[in-house]
Amino acid sequence: MEVTLRKCFELLQAAKKIVITAHIHPDGDSLGSMLALNHYLVANGKQPVMLLDDMIPPYLAFLPGSSNIQTNCETSTDADLLVVLDASDIERIGRISTLVKAPILNIDHHVSNTKYADYYYIDSTAAATGEIIYQAFRETGWSVDIDTAICLYTAIATDCGFFRYANTTPRTMRYGADLLEIGVNQSQIVDYLETISLKEIRLLTEVLKTLEVHHNGKIALITLDARSLDPAISTESFINYPRNLDGVDIALLFKVVDEQTVRVSMRSRHTDVSKLALKFGGGGHARAAGCSVNASLNEAVEQVLTAAIAMLQEG
Repeated sequence: MEVTLRKCFELLQAAKKIVITAHIHPDGDSLGSMLALNHYLVANGKQPVMLLDDMIPPYLAFLPGSSNIQTNCETSTDADLLVVLDASDIERIGRISTLVKAPILNIDHHVSNTKYADYYYIDSTAAATGEIIYQAFRETGWSVDIDTAICLYTAIATDCGFFRYANTTPRTMRYGADLLEIGVNQSQIVDYLETISLKEIRLLTEVLKTLEVHHNGKIALITLDARSLDPAISTESFINYPRNLDGVDIALLFKVVDEQTVRVSMRSRHTDVSKLALKFGGGGHARAAGCSVNASLNEAVEQVLTAAIAMLQEG
């Protein structure tokens, strides 16, 4: 059932045991939104539990409260409400969907959202789920503290490329300015996010050797075998290299998980790659999306590349 933001917070207020989760392969928006909502609920007398069916990327460990997130959970739990943030379909939260028995409240900004929840609020005009969470705090009149502001700013800024991407709106920038006025140190956040390890640089040099350009230079792709990859290494930024090539519209990163599973990250300048991801059971935004393909690397590359070329030919 579609609900208003006010109804979302009525549900939160009525629930006694709340579990908060977000999508696997967490990014700044999913973790920042989780933590911001958790800060709000704790400040208002609740004792929520944060669960994530994945690990927290080291580059996001600076977020206040991140050490309280329980990761890679295996124990079933009952709750009055499961709050799913920044996840467009139920598969995106991994095992949490089966471990937590509770009605689901989904707050999201993906245009590809499948409306799977018992209650959902979706605003595809928002640059980030964190933008929606901050809007809700404004409507409730709650005074955002500095820890919450750091989480919200990270959520918003990372999902709009620090106000450079096409999803940036005047509202996005106003909310960013609000959070800076609260005391967020943007340069410090940028330092955390942009600091990379020697291992990451060495891996990047190897990944760039796989670079291929197709369809008259309009599609660029790179591949990565993650089966023996150190989980502490972040590959989030790797796709920006093919995306930034002159003339490229669609950029693809193929990450091998196992012999028959390949995760695909998609970025674009003009084409709506959420539609491309949807063809393979994925989703996301018009300019940033992803999916998983149950196939070998070669088969996954062939399938996704063929579909991407077809989309460009259709105009």
